[in-house]
Amino acid sequence: MSQNEFKSFYRRNLPHIQTPGATLFVTFQLAGSIPQHVLAQWRTEKLQFERETSRLLRLEKDSRPVSMQHRHFEEKNKHLEWRRQWFRKFEKTLDSAESGPVWLKDNRIAKEIARSLHHRDGKMYCLDAYCIMSNHVHVVFTPLAMQSSKTDVVNSMENTVQTEDLCYNSLSSIMQSLKGYTARKANLLLGRSGVFWQRESYDHVIRDASEWRRIITYVLNNPVKAGLVDTWEKWQWSYCRLDFSPQSKT
Repeated sequence: MSQNEFKSFYRRNLPHIQTPGATLFVTFQLAGSIPQHVLAQWRTEKLQFERETSRLLRLEKDSRPVSMQHRHFEEKNKHLEWRRQWFRKFEKTLDSAESGPVWLKDNRIAKEIARSLHHRDGKMYCLDAYCIMSNHVHVVFTPLAMQSSKTDVVNSMENTVQTEDLCYNSLSSIMQSLKGYTARKANLLLGRSGVFWQRESYDHVIRDASEWRRIITYVLNNPVKAGLVDTWEKWQWSYCRLDFSPQSKT
């Protein structure tokens, strides 16, 4: 996992920070799997964060650098804790599968998603692990760098994250490719049309090896926690790149 301090800002919902070379934990789910009233509450709180962030940026010119650094650190920690709290709420809702479709139970669709995840491995990212559940997918990967000229980087900034000599596939471009393709394939298999995946996804930058292990354990044990299998290896739609033995059912 790279410790590169270069940070590239890109926007979708809240401002995100993608560090080139960082490993990401991403969860994406079927449209309708999160009740509308829960999403409405989440979007309201998200908007409040956006407004507070904008207010702090306006104050930055009038603040001393040290005080501003401290303020940014506090805001970053608040934002991280808020995201963790909401992830726990989303995950509890998804695991219960009491709202919305469960199309990923269809082995044909799960197979297409697994195939798509592996197809992009080595091209857009290095795939560490994934787990496909009935209505959501957990995946851990590291976006890959691409050799590129400065002109290429400027022209494709929406899809890349730049360092001095390299540009990386951005999270937004990876998810657009992955979700767009699998949605088309799944809708064809189901004989339907319309939105397949929820627009919003959860993403988290993994900070160190200890957190990586904890998150991989969490991802692989998802079907175990749900009572579907007694060991993660028995779940057909789980994968881990390394020889890995989860030590706890978190």
